[in-house]
Amino acid sequence: MNILVIGSGGREHAVIAALAKSKRNPKIFAAPGNGGISEIATCLNVAATDIEGMKKAVAEHKIDFVFVTPDDPLAIGMVDEMEKIGVRAFGPNKAAARIESSKVFSKNLMKKYGIPTAAYELFDDSIKAIEYIKSLNKYPAENQYTEIFKNVD
Repeated sequence: MNILVIGSGGREHAVIAALAKSKRNPKIFAAPGNGGISEIATCLNVAATDIEGMKKAVAEHKIDFVFVTPDDPLAIGMVDEMEKIGVRAFGPNKAAARIESSKVFSKNLMKKYGIPTAAYELFDDSIKAIEYIKSLNKYPAENQYTEIFKNVD
């Protein structure tokens, strides 16, 4: 079995290290990988967010299964794209990844369904944002932003 792990961080390194222990002895690829990963997997020079590049790499290396772990490729739909070309993939699809990739979406979802979360507001005006923080008048806002506030009337 040929397995591709997309990403280049510690999480991907841990996944690859675990896969390398398999008695099934899979051939493991990483895209893009890193120096440490290259000791246990074949690194491919493809950016984690390059969907077309990943499709080409999957075809060229006859990949059977893909692990997508970083947020950015999940958010752009890498899992969806792999499944469209008939390759099984581990990771949430684009719609499910939205809860991690969009804090606004996540916060609104939590608010809508009564899931406990920290208070938040959205601003497109920095003065209004500072006024909001001042109105809270409690730590950490009042202590953390004292320098910013002293010049705002």
